[in-house]
Amino acid sequence: MAIEKIHIEHFLQLAEQFPVIDVRSPAEYLHAHLPGAINLPLFNNEERKIVGTLYKQKSREDAIKAGLEFFGPKMRSVVESAESITSKNANNIDTENRHKTILIHCWRGGMRSGAIAWLLDLYGFKIFTLTGGYKSFRNHVLSVFDRPIPIHILGGYTGSGKTEILKVLEKHGQSILDLESLAKHKGSAFGNIDMPAQPSQEMFENLLAIDIIALNNEADIIWVEDESQRIGQVNIPTGFWEQMRTSPVFFLNIPFEKRLNHLVEEYGGLDKEKMMGAIIRIQKRLGGVETRNALLFLEQNDMKSCFHILLKYYDKYYIKALHNRDNIETLIQMLPCESVQPENVKTLLNQLKIHENP
Repeated sequence: MAIEKIHIEHFLQLAEQFPVIDVRSPAEYLHAHLPGAINLPLFNNEERKIVGTLYKQKSREDAIKAGLEFFGPKMRSVVESAESITSKNANNIDTENRHKTILIHCWRGGMRSGAIAWLLDLYGFKIFTLTGGYKSFRNHVLSVFDRPIPIHILGGYTGSGKTEILKVLEKHGQSILDLESLAKHKGSAFGNIDMPAQPSQEMFENLLAIDIIALNNEADIIWVEDESQRIGQVNIPTGFWEQMRTSPVFFLNIPFEKRLNHLVEEYGGLDKEKMMGAIIRIQKRLGGVETRNALLFLEQNDMKSCFHILLKYYDKYYIKALHNRDNIETLIQMLPCESVQPENVKTLLNQLKIHENP
């Protein structure tokens, strides 16, 4: 069977049906990869280093010979791993020739993917390889953020329950991008507490781009929570961020006391030492007196008084960020809400005259 080389757009379309095998080293894959891809490395980290050094310092031929020494003993396990991967994909049978289909890529679409593709094709798999490899996928990812995206921003002060409302919007048939979920961070100094490790910047961009591609094909509006450009240790890509800053903002205007109670309920049970560490990290902006008071209240388990100080700080910070937009007066729509409730979605949909799905 012939191995087919295809471009990234076609590759991503087929990736919705068939498994993707990333044959780069474990370290390359761990840093960032195509979402959903499975790592089946041709070389481990040390082997890749050896082959790369030979290629640079001696010759292409010497590098290939060393690579063959590493690859030879692995051939059977590679085939068996591919069989295991395809057997888990119920839709992975080509009805015309009944051969199992796999998508393969390496870094540039060169020798590594070529070697694995040759072996699996020889065994009887239907193989597609990515022209330009993972590098072409990354170029595609970066181009996505500069495309026009129909964004609506869900705004509101800290404690307004924006993330919860975003999820309710999705249940009502609206398209959403959950940036905090992709970033594995809730966006404040306390946003990493009890959260999994954040992805690398590159992986965050990959995840975001794939979600945008999926939504942009069918959505008239994509809802995004108002965020700072930096979410923990990752940054919203500049092209997408600039579009966020010029998109309509629907601001849930909820009373301070209601938001304070919501924060106490959401964060009051977090680890006290981690909370202290988070407060100390913002002490320069919070101020010495307020930092000491917040830490004292936390030690006394007076969570409401502690969060009262923090919420005042975040409200001030949010107001500054909100108004640091061009034409904010025409972009923002204030939506008065009595409390932090998922029912605020009804207010939002009514404002937009969007029919609410049952």
